Amino acid sequence: MFIQSAHEEKDTSALLQFIRENALGMLVTGIDSSLDFLQCTHVPFVVDLPGEAEESSPRGRLRAHIAKQNPQVKGMIEALENKPNVLELEQDVLVVFNGKHDHYVTPKYYVETKPDSGKVVPTWNYSAVQVYGKLSLYYDSKTTEAGNFIMQQMKDLSQHLETSVMGYTGGERPQPWKVGDAPEKYIELMQQNIVGIEIRVDKIQGKHKMSQEMRPGDREGNAISFLVKERGVLHDEKRQKY
Repeated sequence: MFIQSAHEEKDTSALLQFIRENALGMLVTGIDSSLDFLQCTHVPFVVDLPGEAEESSPRGRLRAHIAKQNPQVKGMIEALENKPNVLELEQDVLVVFNGKHDHYVTPKYYVETKPDSGKVVPTWNYSAVQVYGKLSLYYDSKTTEAGNFIMQQMKDLSQHLETSVMGYTGGERPQPWKVGDAPEKYIELMQQNIVGIEIRVDKIQGKHKMSQEMRPGDREGNAISFLVKERGVLHDEKRQKY
């Protein structure tokens, strides 16, 4: 990821919180197998902060589950076939998370700079976080370790998304859906058809490209000006400190 200093977010806790608020990630792998070398799957993730779980890395970990029939999973399993006791992929994986708001920025938005000098060009404002790390695959739900991991992952993901995304606050259905609401045999069948994904975070980086380096008048003309204003204020505060 190319990151200009004005756009960079260095706070790890803020980056992990960004993932919690934007759970859908793109899992990217490069694996030598009989399938395509590069594979990508869109999947929602659970974030474990550093110290929240015994298995968590010093920088945290991500958890997810995807279908066994997914070609990306088939490539992983193929890569592990000769190593039955090793669940960890040798290659690093990449997960990309995008913010909820992005927008094309026309030079016409720059109401301060454009009339003054005309030295403006189009761009695209967005926010994103990238995570690099080692992936462990829990692919046999009949084993105790994989079965426990997958069940806990399903429960944690449902709880997180039901409460943070759906935002149950009362009314006729005040309680979020939980895994236990589905028939036990049905859940067992679901478990047999998915694999658990665990990624221990080795590196995390992110950016908020929101025209914060532009003049105040240019920020106000932007189509997503509320985010542009927020990042602009933070940018200005940092400049004043130094």
